[in-house]
Amino acid sequence: MISGLLLPILVSTAAAAAGTVAFALLFGVPGRFFPYCGFIGGAGWFLYSLLEGRLSAAAATFFAAVLVMLLSRFFAVREKCPVTVFLISGIIPLVPGAGIYWAAYYMVTDQLAEAADAGFAAVKAVAAIVLGIVCIFELPQGLFAIGRGKKKK
Repeated sequence: MISGLLLPILVSTAAAAAGTVAFALLFGVPGRFFPYCGFIGGAGWFLYSLLEGRLSAAAATFFAAVLVMLLSRFFAVREKCPVTVFLISGIIPLVPGAGIYWAAYYMVTDQLAEAADAGFAAVKAVAAIVLGIVCIFELPQGLFAIGRGKKKK
């Protein structure tokens, strides 16, 4: 039986995977890549959910972005397509949209201390996403060709 703490994480992971596929559809990703996109977005959200209680939100976002980028590069090499096909839709669950919304809301309602807190948290999450992507993007392409032998002529 699934633990009481794990069930909400699995439900939110399934929702993140479905949302990722919806964004992939919106961005015009070819249908054959939908399962990969859903897996990548769900895996990133799953890792974020596991780490969120143990680390800061920015650190959890960083490690989840690293996972999303690793998987995106792996599947891009495997399927011989650009990394952005998987990365753009796969990173969507980690984007701090609610934090940006609340920062704007607090600013409009003249709650400036709360606006600063929410805005700074959103900026930290965005910086964590960028750093996670850059760290993995700098790795050589050959590292992601796991299991692919060279073809003989």
